Amino acid sequence: MQKEATGNMSTPKVFDSEYKFCLLLWENEPIKSTEMARLCDEKLGWKKATTYTVIKRLAERGVLKSENAVLTSLVTKEEVQAAELDEVVEKTFEGNIPQFIAAFTRNRKMSAEEIAELRKMIDEFEEES
Repeated sequence: MQKEATGNMSTPKVFDSEYKFCLLLWENEPIKSTEMARLCDEKLGWKKATTYTVIKRLAERGVLKSENAVLTSLVTKEEVQAAELDEVVEKTFEGNIPQFIAAFTRNRKMSAEEIAELRKMIDEFEEES
């Protein structure tokens, strides 16, 4: 199911344990809340009450919806990842993307494929600008 991009500014915050929940949701949606509680017990070791608390919190923040006890996400994995990354770049690198990339690649050997993929992304970005 393709979701419409909402833009990073309006993507709700998803915290670490909630992100693990969301990974299960994105992989299995639409899913009944009882089945999600079973999956969270099996994969995350959560009690049923914990799962239902997280469902309630995420629904209140607009991350998911629960209709007739069936859960579906309202934001994509990519939107949540982009919002999280934007926050890191803003907070840690004062919004400076080249500094972020320099720090990210400093202790990491990049393959020729990864470098080519980055070049392609930059070229596409320049064409859009």
